[in-house]
Amino acid sequence: MRTLHEYVATWPESGRLTMKMPVSATASEFAGKTVVITGACGIYGTWIAEAFAKAGAHVCLTDRRDAPLELTLREINASKDSHCIAADLSRDDDLEALADQVAARWGAPDILVNNAGIYPSGFLLDIRPADWDRIMNVNLRAPFILSRSMARLMIAEKRRGAIVNISSGAAGKMRRSVAPYCISKTALDRLTKGFALELAEYGIRVNAVEPGFVAGSTSSTLTAEHVSRVLSSIPLGRPSVPEDLPAAIMFLCSQAASYVTGATLAVDGGNAIGSLDVYQEKKHAL
Repeated sequence: MRTLHEYVATWPESGRLTMKMPVSATASEFAGKTVVITGACGIYGTWIAEAFAKAGAHVCLTDRRDAPLELTLREINASKDSHCIAADLSRDDDLEALADQVAARWGAPDILVNNAGIYPSGFLLDIRPADWDRIMNVNLRAPFILSRSMARLMIAEKRRGAIVNISSGAAGKMRRSVAPYCISKTALDRLTKGFALELAEYGIRVNAVEPGFVAGSTSSTLTAEHVSRVLSSIPLGRPSVPEDLPAAIMFLCSQAASYVTGATLAVDGGNAIGSLDVYQEKKHAL
């Protein structure tokens, strides 16, 4: 295991994270399980896919473009029964085709991870209705449609499956210039609870995870100054590493969490409980 200093030293000047670390999982628990992962070519998506693949699961990776999907599938050494399906999650036809292909290949998945999300910046006074719609389509409507479709397949196959939605600390705290994203994640948390309530009778559990800070993404980079400022505000003092999010997802999909549904688990170094960058010096000794 690398130390935090060794980990930080791997960041390029852009602040974008490129380093990978191994993820451990109970192979006997997930061996042969079928897992659908959206947004599979992003940083979080790749971490999740690699963790399940290492645990012996068959993965269906989906993202917008074929080439990055196929590359990701090779890089994680996925099983022969794993595959990828290019889909634009803002298009109903693509969502329907994705569900149909999963049904044709597997009958039903054991696990669905709604990881895909977009995070465009724009003030509410300036954002176009079309931009608002795309954010809501990808971040909220797609998880609704896919959860409904995959749950129907699970029910038909009598599978006691699991669904995990990737939420955000932004669900509980507004962020300037990305209000639509925050709103979409707040609604996603409520959608998680709604599905958890209605699918409980079928033995299908639905939960959410709020991941921690990562220094950049596949679509945007962050300056070293910004990364340093954010890190200084996180109670545990480090960014999210590749084990963190997958371990939480695997726990929620495992038998160890068989009595957990409708929960949102923050895996963010304590960032959701408060920030270290705003404080008041003591004026008198206690």
